[in-house]
Amino acid sequence: MKPVLGIDLGTTNCVIARAVSEESGVELTPVEQLVNPGEVSAETVLPSFLFLPGPGDFPEGSTELPWDETPRYVVGTLARKRGVENAGRLVASAKSWLCHAAVDRTSGLLPAASPEGVPRISPVEASRAYLQHLKQAWDHAHPDEPLAGHQVLVTVPASFDAVARELTLKAAEQAGLGEIVLLEEPQAAFYAWLERHPDWRERVKPGDRILVIDVGGGTTDFTMIAVKDERGEMILERVAVGEHILLGGDNMDLALARTMETKLPKLDALQFQALWQQCRAAKETLLEAAGGAAEHPITILGKGSSLIGGTIKAKISRADVEHILLEGFFPEVASTDMPERTRRSALQAMGLPYATDAGITRHLARFLRSIEEGDSEGKLTAPTHVLFNGGVFRGGQLRERVLRILNQWLAAEKLPAAEALEGEDLMHAVARGAAYFGAVRQSKGIRIRGGVPRTYYGGIEDAMPAVPFMKPPVKALTVVPFGMEEGSTHRFRDREFGLVIGEPAEFRFYVSTTRKHDEAGTMLDQVTAELEELPAMQVSLPAESGQAGIVPATLESQVTETGLLQLWCVARDGRRWKLEFNLREKK
Repeated sequence: MKPVLGIDLGTTNCVIARAVSEESGVELTPVEQLVNPGEVSAETVLPSFLFLPGPGDFPEGSTELPWDETPRYVVGTLARKRGVENAGRLVASAKSWLCHAAVDRTSGLLPAASPEGVPRISPVEASRAYLQHLKQAWDHAHPDEPLAGHQVLVTVPASFDAVARELTLKAAEQAGLGEIVLLEEPQAAFYAWLERHPDWRERVKPGDRILVIDVGGGTTDFTMIAVKDERGEMILERVAVGEHILLGGDNMDLALARTMETKLPKLDALQFQALWQQCRAAKETLLEAAGGAAEHPITILGKGSSLIGGTIKAKISRADVEHILLEGFFPEVASTDMPERTRRSALQAMGLPYATDAGITRHLARFLRSIEEGDSEGKLTAPTHVLFNGGVFRGGQLRERVLRILNQWLAAEKLPAAEALEGEDLMHAVARGAAYFGAVRQSKGIRIRGGVPRTYYGGIEDAMPAVPFMKPPVKALTVVPFGMEEGSTHRFRDREFGLVIGEPAEFRFYVSTTRKHDEAGTMLDQVTAELEELPAMQVSLPAESGQAGIVPATLESQVTETGLLQLWCVARDGRRWKLEFNLREKK
């Protein structure tokens, strides 16, 4: 059996874990990194921060790594520390930018607030740098077992779109990881719970539903896993995945920074960035240290010649942190309260498309009322158990708050209360679960049936005469149904279309997180509001001898073993063209 490595490529932290077999258990692998100039230490997490050093930022030779004397970037703990002092050179939240469909994710976007003269890198390059650091640290610590000899699983949010998944694979390839397998983070967290509880069949039973609530640094993910009985054997099936919600620890850090800003002298943009980073550190320290310090110091350097004399000092209390997080992000609401959709300003600074409503409990209410089962449309789907994941939930008060609100909803519907599944390490669960899943995958052990977390449609333009001021109507063909498993293929040989080759053409595709029952090949007569249009694919499919025209063709969809979605056009004569999701979105 091939050893397995699980990598949590997180918004805030990266973690790597190893499993030799399903029975042998999972072990965390410390990652060597710079923690201070000239000081290397092995830590269980690699903070997902990258610092772009400028002249004079570090003494010569002080950023040397055991495997690289002159690294281009500083990655990890030291990057996070130095970014507090110089936020204009700090790359953070690269993973959130990786799923931002309105920008070119392969271009230099980060640091988003960098001043004139500071180079910028792409979210893909930042992700590559984190993965390459993990690989080099592993290879240095295990010279007889290089990473290339392992099966590698990298986790992504369940809400990642097809482009973000493909870009993650691209970053891994550039980092030298070879072929990897993608696994959704909420599923990985549940696998970690299974690994820690060999008696899990005694803890859950057929008919139970496990709600996984994963609040990370950049995203909030909801997943529902059903426990079912199939011919006397207990199986697990992921039955619902929430929408992509760009809401997490980053938003909480910003809320704390904005609150602190009102108590300080006027700050410039770079000073505020430094305050934001310090509030991140304060939140993590105060939430984790139960019974520890009641406050955390904040220090902001002065400007220009008053760099030292103008230093601003303040303190943030645990009570402030808990109040802002509980009331602002986990408010007590009814299960009928949906997220507010506020009117946006027409002109905005270019940045991440954060959720407009910060109330995670309202997003949870919408998720639980969007799961259609039989005639239950609009009704509250009742989980029997809740599994919390993500560093945000290290604060026990936050877990208790969410569970209490959820059980109030269930009591109002006269439904049994849900129980929390305890016993997992919130900081490392995703990497541990990925490694365990890799071992299970090889031994044919218990697996969560899941597949593709949304339904994809191809736009089929009607053939009709030209009509002034009107575009031809578009139908939607279901090419990838919800739950389509990795390694499977759908061929639509009974539906033939006219395929434009040899000249520029546009392919239109749509996605839905709510339509879960459309089977492969189902044709929708019109594109409804339930379908979200993806960035169009603008391609010119090659034609033999350069002869442009229209040829009869059918479609094929595949989900590879690595979790990558592929779409093919197949002509009658056997010619095949692969359609790849745009890495450079249409502006």
